[in-house]
Amino acid sequence: MKYEQYLYSAEDLCKVLDCSIAHSYKVIRELNKELKAKGYSVEQGKVPIKFLEEKFYGLKINAKED
Repeated sequence: MKYEQYLYSAEDLCKVLDCSIAHSYKVIRELNKELKAKGYSVEQGKVPIKFLEEKFYGLKINAKED
């Protein structure tokens, strides 16, 4: 069975946002804090890709062409 990646680590975020590792961790902390406030479980040091796309205007990860 093949699984799609649904969480990004700080290293993945560095590549996507073209930023430093320190900034990536800061972004992850902020997004996870927001998710936790909404009642979701979070994994420290990782952020869901779908939520990341919602929070960053115009960001499309794994966009499928029709």
